[in-house]
Amino acid sequence: MMKKLSLALIICVLAALAAPLAQANPERWAREGWKTDFAQKSIDLKDILSGGIGRDVIPPIDKPKFKTIDEVAHVKDTEPVVGVEISGDARAYPLQMMTWHEIVNDQFGAVPVAVTYCPLCNSAIVFERTVGGKVLDFGTTGKLRNSDLVMYDRQTQSWWQQFIGEAIVGEMTGEKLKSIPARLESYANFKARFPNGKVLVPNNDGLRAYGRNPYAGYDSARSPFLYNGEMPEGIEPMARVVAYRVDGKLQALALSLLAKQERVEIGDVEFTWSKGQNSALDTRVIAEGRDVGNIVVRKKTGGVLKDMVYDVTFAFVVNAFRPGIAIKK
Repeated sequence: MMKKLSLALIICVLAALAAPLAQANPERWAREGWKTDFAQKSIDLKDILSGGIGRDVIPPIDKPKFKTIDEVAHVKDTEPVVGVEISGDARAYPLQMMTWHEIVNDQFGAVPVAVTYCPLCNSAIVFERTVGGKVLDFGTTGKLRNSDLVMYDRQTQSWWQQFIGEAIVGEMTGEKLKSIPARLESYANFKARFPNGKVLVPNNDGLRAYGRNPYAGYDSARSPFLYNGEMPEGIEPMARVVAYRVDGKLQALALSLLAKQERVEIGDVEFTWSKGQNSALDTRVIAEGRDVGNIVVRKKTGGVLKDMVYDVTFAFVVNAFRPGIAIKK
């Protein structure tokens, strides 16, 4: 039965990708059971597209289970993980799981966080999930905007754009989540940094085909799926870029340039690249994906380099959210 569930999800995703871009609307959303206040919005609702699946069909993880590094053998050294450290507590979230769940509602001591990953954008971002003193729990709407995951919070059923961490529909419209520095890194690099770290493991090993990539070949495609916006100029839309912010303004650096030079400085921001991390969106088996390398982004503060918030995404994504952006390449 569990294998059928995994296959059904794959078929559903592929069917959605092959289907025409079906624009959703508030009346249909209400029939789906949404209690969202669609009168409050910061975007044009016609830009929100159906992903071909319903609410939480891609199920978030609400009760994450962890094991120590010594107890984990199923994650290969070159596999990508989202590495998060808060007040000495370090945890790795393997993309072999994030690809199938997209959101983990977790808690680091007194800090509630949402670890998020959008496969269609290769966007891995960690947020504090407290807004105005209220702790929010996030799920997946089954909708997309600019091919990016549209999340929702269960407390108000407001809809949130994952890439920018902002509520775009509902009573929370305009509210923003605080991003937390994290690294998209190889499991080997995480282990080297945090030998006493913990690793997210399945609550049920058979729930999904963990380690398999239902988006095989996606990051070699000529164009993104479920996207009808403008494409960037002078760079392939599916080229990987390092997205970061300076004074709140989105900036981007082509991964090809960083991989060639291995170290780049832009102002007080240092970027480094090293080999040894699989693409999660290349081959059917994530651990066999081509090497796209490890990226570290740090900002010099008081003479000390400290990790800053960044994202390794695709060129079309940064252009969608900042049209006409000049990507350094």
